[in-house]
Amino acid sequence: MRREILVPLIVATALFMENVDSSVIATSLPEISRDLKVDPIALKLALTSYLLSLAVFIPISGWMADKFGARTIFRAAIVVFTLGSIACGFAVGLGDLVAYRIIQGIGGAMMVPVGRLVILRMVPKHELVSALAWLVVPALIGPMIGPPLGGFITTYFHWRWIFWINIPIGIIGFWLATKYIEDIREETVPPLDVVGFILSGVGLTGLAFGFTTIGQELLPVWLSASMIVVGGIVMYFYVRHARMHPAPLIDLKLLSVQTFRTSVIGGSMFRIGVGAMPFLLPLMFQLGFGMSPLQSGLLTFAGAAGAMLMRASVAPVLRRFGIKRVLVFNTVVAAGFIAAAGFFQPGTPYFIIISVLFVGGFFRALQFSTLNSLAFADLGSSTMSQATSFTSVAQQISVSAGVAVSAIVLETLRYSRGSNEILLSDFSIAFLVVAACSATAIFMLVKLPFDAGASLIAAPPPEAENTERGPQA
Repeated sequence: MRREILVPLIVATALFMENVDSSVIATSLPEISRDLKVDPIALKLALTSYLLSLAVFIPISGWMADKFGARTIFRAAIVVFTLGSIACGFAVGLGDLVAYRIIQGIGGAMMVPVGRLVILRMVPKHELVSALAWLVVPALIGPMIGPPLGGFITTYFHWRWIFWINIPIGIIGFWLATKYIEDIREETVPPLDVVGFILSGVGLTGLAFGFTTIGQELLPVWLSASMIVVGGIVMYFYVRHARMHPAPLIDLKLLSVQTFRTSVIGGSMFRIGVGAMPFLLPLMFQLGFGMSPLQSGLLTFAGAAGAMLMRASVAPVLRRFGIKRVLVFNTVVAAGFIAAAGFFQPGTPYFIIISVLFVGGFFRALQFSTLNSLAFADLGSSTMSQATSFTSVAQQISVSAGVAVSAIVLETLRYSRGSNEILLSDFSIAFLVVAACSATAIFMLVKLPFDAGASLIAAPPPEAENTERGPQA
């Protein structure tokens, strides 16, 4: 099998494990709470503690890959994540589970950006679109397949197997990474930006934790909002620090590159709707339609199937129509399919629901994959590690913001009626709001030059191909 296919498959397998695990626990909370004898609301700390690790350790991942080698850090991330999974399966109390989820999060934080960095440095730039498309599949289907998988395992086996199923995947991933991934690293690495690490860790934790918990009945709304405000203030101080530091952890100078800036900012706007879908759809199907978690999961999986179909189509589509044209047109189409989910009714035939989710999943994945690739179109090898950390942070925050926006809409509508009940019509409004947020990405995308990202869709001359692979180990 060609390296352009094999390496992305190895990375995608690890990322699939991470993406599924971050959502699989959600439907099993009641059973876990009974077994551990803790309140289900308090047990949600096991979900949010994982996000804390992601927020703190994603920014440092690129520096560590440069310093110690991408393969070394990627394999270490798989080991840490797998050991954390094993420990979670043996947890006997809330404190145990929260601590072990933090360990899992450390491994997950390293797997995502370092895995992407491995691909960027081992695959020629003109093959990046097809290679990075593999990473869209686990990112989109993980949150969809996680809840029904968690419900199935909890119902027919035991909730501890939710974590233990990661063991064989982790072992296989470690072996494949050892055999097929080169240990690429930078020859000269600046000292770690310790102040930036502290500021970004505190700031991003506040933002991610606040966005995730607001409207989730885990913390008072005022406390979640306060975390968002504090996180924003601390990140302001990080921005001031980064502008003066010679080698900041998250290099804001990358935003001077138009394709990178458009990918990060426009992509963050679009991902608000993407992040809201795994939260709103199961909730609407279960609360509004009265479905079981398994029925809900089987329906939402249609979106994942559409995403998988996209993987083989993205490169030909971009070569035929061009990156800018696809992004601008597809923003409207993908946002329209997000809004369309708000018009589902209990009496809507299943084949219509499945068709809308399937086609919508295709267009969301196409947008996701194209934006991910565009970020690296005009960057050199020496900036790839910082760029992967930057984009991973932006994606994490924007997806969390999608959950926050949809939860705030539902809470506001419920509060305005003075009721504790969420109505089916509330979901319609929530879908329209997050779809509108995604559609605002078009204001960034229309500013792209017509030939934006041309290096991604046109094969370079043979003598230029070797220079794009970056330094070898």
